[in-house]
Amino acid sequence: MTARRIHVILHLSQLIHSPLVDRSGEQLGRVEDVIVRLAGEGLPPVSGIKARIGGRELYVPTSRIADLERGAIRLSKDKLNLGRFERRPGEVLLREDVLHHKLIDVQGARLVTARDIELDQADGQWRILGIRSSRGSALLQLLGGGRRGDGDIISWDRLEPFVGHVPSSRLRIRSRRLARLHPAQIADLVEAASHEQGEEIIRAIGTDQELEADIFEELDDEHQVEFVAERSDQDAATLIARMETDDAADLIAQLPQERRANVLSLLPGGQRRRVQALLGYNPRTAGGLMSPEFVTVAGAGTVADAITAVRASDCPDEALGTILLVDGAGMLASAVPTLALVRADPEMPLAQLAIDEVQVVRPDAELPEIASLMSDYNLMALPVIGDDGRPIGVVTVDDVLELALPRDWRLRHRASRD
Repeated sequence: MTARRIHVILHLSQLIHSPLVDRSGEQLGRVEDVIVRLAGEGLPPVSGIKARIGGRELYVPTSRIADLERGAIRLSKDKLNLGRFERRPGEVLLREDVLHHKLIDVQGARLVTARDIELDQADGQWRILGIRSSRGSALLQLLGGGRRGDGDIISWDRLEPFVGHVPSSRLRIRSRRLARLHPAQIADLVEAASHEQGEEIIRAIGTDQELEADIFEELDDEHQVEFVAERSDQDAATLIARMETDDAADLIAQLPQERRANVLSLLPGGQRRRVQALLGYNPRTAGGLMSPEFVTVAGAGTVADAITAVRASDCPDEALGTILLVDGAGMLASAVPTLALVRADPEMPLAQLAIDEVQVVRPDAELPEIASLMSDYNLMALPVIGDDGRPIGVVTVDDVLELALPRDWRLRHRASRD
């Protein structure tokens, strides 16, 4: 018969400043902190405590601890190494480095504050079980109340701590866990964090340069500029080159005047020309909102021709909801919803699927006109045409929503979830 594992639950608030006693129960000093190592998977094990004895801070390894219990820590041996405590690489102090600090709740895609830390003992090994993020729950523990399961307990296996502030730490946020989130969720985390914490998140995902660019596209203007400010012009250009053209133009327009021209000159030629064209428009007009990347197909072609063009395109997904049909002179003739192509016979002429009256705007069209047209005609993308009737871009619904919503909409949404 398999022996049942016996679990003992304690909270950091029950240990900090509690007596450190010898085997006979005589107090030797007091507990200052609990030490763990966060490297590796699973629940981090406790490696020892930092204690104060006779005015000296000492390290006590778990091998010399008989019991961790509420209100006291009992030693298994009376002799201690009296050398002063010094951090070793990779060590994290729970009170100093984690308690009352923010952590990333990866599963909830939010930042939480560790009001208390829950420790679990099983088979003689103490590990971090999770944190309490509720102020009330921590207070209950300090007053001696509360049980496991009370309050807002978040399991450690769904958390990522910030360690940039930890002396001698060689750890870093595990990027593969963050990469499971949507770029907009990661951007929300960056915006909710301090500058240093935001930098730590961005550094963690920096090895995936495409993901980094996607996150920058989701950041608000203020944070984009904040996190580009410390980069060289070349590094900024490398990042911006991976962004969608309209987002790249928006970011460059936010840069200080003295940097703007130099960063722009470092972009690849094709993107530089597209960005320069967008910079000539008011950002709240169709010209400033549009993406210059879209798919056009000859109006005399077939469904198969249009599908082939979509497959060969590297346009952003949101710009592919509508395929623009042009005549022999390149002027906009009509449009076809991409969904209609999927449902149609490949040999069907595009003319049979074409929208009877395609809605378009000029580059100087302002937001109310754009929003009204897209709402009235249920459009996901609205073509923008130049004076000669040729398409020069498409405005997509996500860009319209971003301008139409209040500036603090993300903060409100985040607050409603928390």
